[in-house]
Amino acid sequence: MGTGSGSQVWHRVLRREETAPLLGKRATERIGRMIATLLVAIGALGVLFPIVWMLSTSLKPSGDVFLMPPRWIPQPIMWSNYPEALDFMKANRVFANSTIVAVLSVIGVTLSSAVTAYPFARLRARGSNLLFFLVISVMMLPAQVTLIPQFLLFRSIGWIDTLRPLFVPRFFGAPYFIFLLRQFFRTIHKDLDDAAIIDGCSHFGIFWRIILPLSKPALGVVAIQEFIWRWNEFLHPLIYLNSTEKFTVALALRNFQVAYGGTPWHLLMAASLVALLPTILVFFIGQRFFIQGVVITGVKG
Repeated sequence: MGTGSGSQVWHRVLRREETAPLLGKRATERIGRMIATLLVAIGALGVLFPIVWMLSTSLKPSGDVFLMPPRWIPQPIMWSNYPEALDFMKANRVFANSTIVAVLSVIGVTLSSAVTAYPFARLRARGSNLLFFLVISVMMLPAQVTLIPQFLLFRSIGWIDTLRPLFVPRFFGAPYFIFLLRQFFRTIHKDLDDAAIIDGCSHFGIFWRIILPLSKPALGVVAIQEFIWRWNEFLHPLIYLNSTEKFTVALALRNFQVAYGGTPWHLLMAASLVALLPTILVFFIGQRFFIQGVVITGVKG
């Protein structure tokens, strides 16, 4: 009995010694996760601080905007600032203009960039690498370099003070998106192309039925980035648009700013928050494309 009980005690001691490192490792991992979560929370608060300030300002009376110390909870809450701001900026018209420009730009740049990137990624021809280098070299040119030639071109064809200069060029592709899609297309296994060719599929069929469905993550990134860029764009609408009924959201927000401190900041913040909502909505709808991997292709290795 003494020997048996002694062996049991000895086994318990060994188990404790074996489990102690595991418990210590788990505690270290938990502490690490807690620290990481805390750092992320602090970073999130820093990022959200301007949004909170905008929301607070948008609900304040005009005389409370610059109170010191700041009053974070408005007293009283002025919900009337929002309809007043939207009426001042003619929200129905400017939101429609920005939607037209952003949606058509997304359609144009996504399709044209994908069509251009496909032969660079999947086909081989003499001089294709040189041609691709020339395409991506355009990325090195600042937009201001081509602004004057583009303005002269659009003026000669009568497109000034229309929305067409803002979205028609996007139907000819964008070097950055061409490069992005080309690199993604090259990660798709070429055995799929060979199998499709054996089945009698053309190159257009391979592109439309195989490459595009497998490239939804990259196409989603292109679409989301393009929508956000076109929605927030200020320089090109400022150059090409003259009539207030053609203004986009960015130009309409500029109308709130008045010289010598006369800017109605409470109305500007209300209009800015409303203008921010479409980009947030588009991002959250399409965020799965940022984390989605390529669908299982059926090719091993």
